[in-house]
Amino acid sequence: MKRLALAAAAIAAALALPACAAGVGSLARVTVIDRTANRELPVYWKDGRAWIVGHPGNEYTVRVRNVAGEDLLAVVSVDGVNVVSGETARVSQSGYVVGSYASLDVSGWRKSLSRTAAFYFTTLPDSYAARTGRPDDVGVIGVALFRRKPPEPVAVEPWRPTPFAKQESAAGAPAAPPAAERSESRDSAAKRAQPGDPLGTGHGRSERNPAQWVEFERESPYPVETIVIHYDSTANLVAQGVIRPRYPRPRNPNPFPGFVPDPVS
Repeated sequence: MKRLALAAAAIAAALALPACAAGVGSLARVTVIDRTANRELPVYWKDGRAWIVGHPGNEYTVRVRNVAGEDLLAVVSVDGVNVVSGETARVSQSGYVVGSYASLDVSGWRKSLSRTAAFYFTTLPDSYAARTGRPDDVGVIGVALFRRKPPEPVAVEPWRPTPFAKQESAAGAPAAPPAAERSESRDSAAKRAQPGDPLGTGHGRSERNPAQWVEFERESPYPVETIVIHYDSTANLVAQGVIRPRYPRPRNPNPFPGFVPDPVS
C-alpha cells in the first residue's frame, strides 16, 4: 500500500529549525513549532491531556522525531482532518514515512507532491475544518504511528566478490525555500480573534514542499501509538485551569524610604 514520504528538501527544511529536546509520545516525539516566533511551544498537562498555547495569526509546524530505531508511518491529523488527503481523518489513511531517528516537519495541508498550504492559528470560523463543514474537532492535533511489516525471508545465493562494485552517490538536498510574507488571511485572523474564542487551524499561503510516493506495508491495521496534542488560546487555557494566570508583582510602597536621591538624567 502506498504512503507519502517527504523528500530530502523537506527534511532539510525541518532540520533548519531548532531541534526539540522533548515532546509528547514514546516511539516518536511530537512537538509544535511556532514558525512566526521561531520557538518550540511548551506543553502543559491537565487530566492526562497535553496542551499548547497558540497565537492567532502565527504559522506553525508539527514536528515528528522518530526515536524508535526503525521506519515509522505517521498519519497526521489537524482539527480532525487528514493533512495529506483533506478527508475526515481515519488512522487507515495516508501519512508520512519517517526514517529511523529522522525528523519530519509537517507545516501545512498537502496540495500536491510539490506544495503545501501553511498551517496558522486562527478563529474557529476561519479554520479549514469549519470552512469545509467539519467544525466539531477543531483544536486538536493527532499522530497515529505504524510499524513496517517485516519482509518475508527469502533464499539468497552465497556472496561472491566481483572485480568492480557499483557505488551510488546521493545528491545533495536543495536549500529550503525562503519564508514568504505573512498572508492577509493570517493578519486578519489575529485582528478578529476575541477572548474566549476557540482556536482552529487555517489554510494559509502556498509553499514549496516536495514529497514522493513510497511503498509502506503496515505491520498491523491498528496504530502502535497515537499521540494527541490539544491547543487553544491563553485566555481559554487559563479559564480551563490548564495554565496559571500571570499576575503582576504586588507593590508595597514605603512612605518613608530615606533621603532624597538625585533624579536620573
